[in-house]
Amino acid sequence: MKKKILVVDDEYNIRLLLKEELTDEGYDVVLAENGAAALRMIQEEKPDLVTLDIKMPGEDGLSVLRKIRETEYDLPVIICSAYSVYKSDFSAIAADHYVVKSSNFDDLKKKIREILSCKE
Repeated sequence: MKKKILVVDDEYNIRLLLKEELTDEGYDVVLAENGAAALRMIQEEKPDLVTLDIKMPGEDGLSVLRKIRETEYDLPVIICSAYSVYKSDFSAIAADHYVVKSSNFDDLKKKIREILSCKE
């Protein structure tokens, strides 16, 4: 059975690119454009892993991460942000991993494989 990944990012093109990259890796991918949609999708879709952007309009990713941890403490979350400065933020420690966005998604795909292989 395919593992399901929820990609949360406010940038439409990033969501589509990640969907294509992760689908090519054999994952079922669902998308959310903001924190509220992400929390709803977690309940509806029951993903195996979440990639979460930090800088989003409205509720930021760190706030969404705190809410995820309140109810889904075993759900792996990878923060995927263009801002490496948040890597040392105490709130980001609740994530399973932190990946700095780049045009190459190899690091993100490697971390996803590692995390999901440990869950099997």
